[in-house]
Amino acid sequence: MESKKLAALITSLISDLLLLLLLSPTTDSIDSDYNFNFNCYANLIYSQEMAASLSILNLSKKRKRTHLSEFDSDATYLGKKPKLGNRLTELYRVAHTPDMFRTFFKMKASTFEWLSGLLEPLLDCRDPIGSRLNLSAELRLGVGLFRLATGSNYSEIADRFGVTESVTRFCVKQLCRVLCTNFRFWVAFPSATELKSVSNEFEKLTGMPNCCGVIDCTRFQIDGDHDDYSVAAQIVVDSSSRILSIVTGFRGEKGSSRALKSTTLYKDIESGKLLNSSSVSVNGVSVNQYLIGKKYPLLPWLMVPFLDALPNSDEERFNCAIDEMHLSSLRAICSLKNWGVLSKPIEEELKTGVAVIGACSILHNALLMRGDDSALLDLDDCSVLDHQEHYVDGEMEEIKVDKKAFDIRNALVTRVIELNKS
Repeated sequence: MESKKLAALITSLISDLLLLLLLSPTTDSIDSDYNFNFNCYANLIYSQEMAASLSILNLSKKRKRTHLSEFDSDATYLGKKPKLGNRLTELYRVAHTPDMFRTFFKMKASTFEWLSGLLEPLLDCRDPIGSRLNLSAELRLGVGLFRLATGSNYSEIADRFGVTESVTRFCVKQLCRVLCTNFRFWVAFPSATELKSVSNEFEKLTGMPNCCGVIDCTRFQIDGDHDDYSVAAQIVVDSSSRILSIVTGFRGEKGSSRALKSTTLYKDIESGKLLNSSSVSVNGVSVNQYLIGKKYPLLPWLMVPFLDALPNSDEERFNCAIDEMHLSSLRAICSLKNWGVLSKPIEEELKTGVAVIGACSILHNALLMRGDDSALLDLDDCSVLDHQEHYVDGEMEEIKVDKKAFDIRNALVTRVIELNKS
């Protein structure tokens, strides 16, 4: 085995082992076998993963690549011979134009090239035993992204790319595995220093200090071969709609607050491992770091709107500020559901379906990092569907509201009012 492929394989195996050791299973309200959890533990492997990624990128740049080579068997390629040339030639044949390229792959060609170079050794290093697939990294990535971006069925993709359906399924699963295993640090809860930047942006928006994210929950339908599942996905986002945390795999009928209580994020915040930086004083009240959200209980670290606020009252103005901040989570959710595979019931087994949600979340952040808005919806294009989602959640009533939470929210109301008057 080539040394660079061996290095990529070892990196992948180390990442798998670290994640198994570090990511503790969740509690009874989650199907723990299928839970896909990005949380603060990802920070423990961030440096190792970043170093590995940079190393892989350097190897990829040095590697002499051809776009396609003839496959080992007619059964794999159905007797069709590709035209060799520049690495995107065949993919532009599929997409025809740059605009169609963005539609079919949800990214610009330059982003595709960057991602292909980054993933190449990892996409190459784990072919089925005894069935080496002589497919270029670009074609493997193209097949996988086409499935995620368009939601097309496997037979259609196989025909479009000139490969068998089994190869198509392998490429899609391989892409999701590589992203979810080796690049999950792209969706990791920020460090204390990074959270300061996050809170500064929210303060510019509404005047509310120390806000470290918006938390929200949405649902996806997974239609497997034998059973159908509704799964919930809990996300935390910043003001740019970058996903700071995602946990999915909850049973879809669970309410948002019940799902929250089952996560490591909740436990880490409650125990002081997260959102534990210095508080700020607002009108004499100590305001610690917090999230904002809807459909959740009021907690010292979770600010929610007032119920039945009177028109033109201070409480209504506060609710409007919450609504403005909440748009970032709505935009993230709508953008995720704009990926073709997530825009309708996901036709996969549960475990693969959860991995698909995770892969799209990672790609969402990667595109934001690249400044590529190909998959990001404008707010005007966002459906109101997620605004209307409501699940009866009896456990909300079981959470006793701390007086401190009321004091913090009232202090934040005064800050919002001061901003409106200025």
